[in-house]
Amino acid sequence: MTGEEELPVTGSPGIVVMGVCGCGKTTIGGLVAQQLGMPFLDGDSLHPMENVAKMAAGTPLTDEDRWPWLAVIGSELAAAGPRGLVLACSALKRSYRDAIRANAPQTVFLHLDGSREVLSQRLEGRSGHFMPPTLLDSQLATLEPLEGDEAGIVVDIAGSLPDVVRAALVVTER
Repeated sequence: MTGEEELPVTGSPGIVVMGVCGCGKTTIGGLVAQQLGMPFLDGDSLHPMENVAKMAAGTPLTDEDRWPWLAVIGSELAAAGPRGLVLACSALKRSYRDAIRANAPQTVFLHLDGSREVLSQRLEGRSGHFMPPTLLDSQLATLEPLEGDEAGIVVDIAGSLPDVVRAALVVTER
């Protein structure tokens, strides 16, 4: 399901806040987690050092680089138990989301979507992150939008931060 429908949530699934670099996964994910009383984890912290070094050098990751990391993402979501977990992870391809769901089948995806212009502006103002703005185009080219049979929603990031968080909370209410 995509759009702004209410999500069919049973138990306490994990919520993956997904999207390309600069969409606000960490900021919005942290605020959503806080509002829902769930822990938050930035998936970037789970990357092996080799992946971080590649991205810092401006080299896009390959699928082979990502598979072990995605398995860890899924394991973290599964280990969260009934309390649940909000986790920031790009999850750009359907196959990546499937890999996460292999370990955590009740995962719900919150796709933060924005125009290239909005994303570029946000990346230009960001400092201290290993992902350089030059990788935005490769991420946009890789992005496969959520499909109708995937549990998740798309939220436009063009609005103010409070509006984006509010939109995310409306569709992730438990």
